[in-house]
Amino acid sequence: MTPTLIIFSLALFYLTYFSIKRFIKLAPTLNLVDVPNHRSSHKVATPRGAGIVFGLIFIVGLIVFNLNIFSEIKFIVLSILIIYICGVLDDIYTLSSKTKLIFIILASTIAYFSGVQITNIGNFFGFEFNLGFLAFPFTLFAVVAFTNALNLSDGLDGLAGSLSVIILTALLAIGVIYQDDMLIIWPSILISIILAFLLLNWYPAKVFMGDSGSLLLGFIIAILSIKAIEYVNPVSILFLAAVPILDTLTVFRRRIQRSQSPFTADKNHLHHILNNIKQDKKFTVKMLILMQLSFTVIFIQVHKQNDLINLLTFVLLFLVFFNLFDPRARKRAADARLKKKYQKEKKKKKNLKEKLGLIKKNKKNDDNIEGNI
Repeated sequence: MTPTLIIFSLALFYLTYFSIKRFIKLAPTLNLVDVPNHRSSHKVATPRGAGIVFGLIFIVGLIVFNLNIFSEIKFIVLSILIIYICGVLDDIYTLSSKTKLIFIILASTIAYFSGVQITNIGNFFGFEFNLGFLAFPFTLFAVVAFTNALNLSDGLDGLAGSLSVIILTALLAIGVIYQDDMLIIWPSILISIILAFLLLNWYPAKVFMGDSGSLLLGFIIAILSIKAIEYVNPVSILFLAAVPILDTLTVFRRRIQRSQSPFTADKNHLHHILNNIKQDKKFTVKMLILMQLSFTVIFIQVHKQNDLINLLTFVLLFLVFFNLFDPRARKRAADARLKKKYQKEKKKKKNLKEKLGLIKKNKKNDDNIEGNI
C-alpha cells in the first residue's frame, strides 16, 4: 500500500461519514425509511439506503484514484454500476426478487466476459479439475449466490458491514503479499468506506445500508474472491466468506426439506436463531464477527492446502452448522433435556416418597414398642 492510497482512503472515510450523516436527514423526505414489520429486527422507523451514498463514493473514488480504469477494466466497472442501479431502484421502488435476479445475472455475465472467470475448481486426486464449457454457468452461479448470501446476512445492525470488512481485509492481505493492484486498491477503498458507514450502523443503527449497499458489497467481494483464486487454492475461498455461505446453504436446505421455495423469507437465518437464544443483538453480531474471524484464520492456514481436504472440511462444517442451528434439531435437544429433567424429578419424588414411607414405618414401630411398654 502506498502513502497516496492510505491518504486517499482516509479522505474517503471522512467523505462517506459526513455524506451519510447528511443522507440520514434527507432520507424521510425521499421516503427512504424502513418501517418495522414482523420480520424486522428493529422496532423504530430507520432511514435506509446508505448504500446509495457509499456505493457512489466507491465507484467515483475508484475512477478518480485510477483514471485509466475504464481502459483497463471498464466492463467490470459497468457490471458494478448495474448492480448499484439495481440496489438503488430496489431501495426506492422495491423490486421483485425475479427482477433483482435478472440484474445480478446480467452484471455477472458482463463481468465473466471481462475476465472474472472460475475456470478451475482445484486439484482432486492429483488431477486439475478444469471446468471447460461449464466455467460460464459455474461462475454465474458463484457470483449470484454470494451476492445474495451477503444480502441475506444484512439482518442485524452492523452485521453485513462487519463481515464485509473482515473478508475484504483478508483479500487485501492477499493483494499485498502477491502485489496485485486490484486486490490492494479495491479493498482499501471499500474498507475505509464501510468503516465510516459502520459508525452510523452499529446498534442501535441510525441508518441501514439497504440493498444498494448489501448487493453491491456482495457482488464486489465475489469478483475480488475470484481474482484471488489466481493466488490461492479455489476451495479455500469458501472459508474466506464462510459465515454468509454456510448461513445461506443451511437456510436453503431447511426450506427445501419443508417443500418451500429456497427464496421464501423467514426468520431462520443464523443471526435470527442466535438472537432468539440470547435476546441480545450486539452479542449476536459480536459472536458472528468472532465466527467469521475464526474462519478467516482457517483460510490463512489452508489457502495452499489440498483442495479435497479443504472441501471435505467445509462439507463437515456445513453439516455441523445445519444440525447445530436447525430449529427441529434444537427442539429435539430441548425435548430431550425436558424429558431428562422430568425423569430426574420423577426419580427424586419417588425417593422422597420412599423416605417418607420409611419414616412412617419407623414411627409406627416406635409407637408399637411404646404401647408394649
